[in-house]
Amino acid sequence: MEQQRPVEPEREPGSGQDSDQETGQRQDRERAPESESIFPPGLTARVELTVTDTDTAQAVGSGDVPVLGTPRVLALAEAATVAVTASRLPAGMTTVGMRVELDHRVPTPIGRTAVALARLAKVDGRRLLFEVTVTEGTTTVADGRVERVMVDRQRFVDRALGNP
Repeated sequence: MEQQRPVEPEREPGSGQDSDQETGQRQDRERAPESESIFPPGLTARVELTVTDTDTAQAVGSGDVPVLGTPRVLALAEAATVAVTASRLPAGMTTVGMRVELDHRVPTPIGRTAVALARLAKVDGRRLLFEVTVTEGTTTVADGRVERVMVDRQRFVDRALGNP
């Protein structure tokens, strides 16, 4: 994954003192910078997992077979999408999962290594659409799409906890 510093949002030059409205607008821009300038489509990241007993469908409750469970495949794919954005997020911002489409095609036994590759396919405002592929060797284990949204971390947590 290419490592670059996050881009600071542009600020309009002030004419002396800012009004409350101008200050509020500037704070909104700082909370929600232009995603495409920070995250140009085409960025990729890769995450690996060597399957253990704790990763199986039996262990995670998604089945009764001793192979990589679908919830772990999804978690691996999401981890790859998080890795794409991790080094580029502005201070105080994070991304959260919004939508997932995943086809789990082939079982992966214990001891094998699954590799998730995420590619940022599209940026639409704060929404980031990733194409994900999970492989084991040359075999495609799973593929699909993950949509994440860039949010202010503290505001998101406050709302989740019911704080104003």
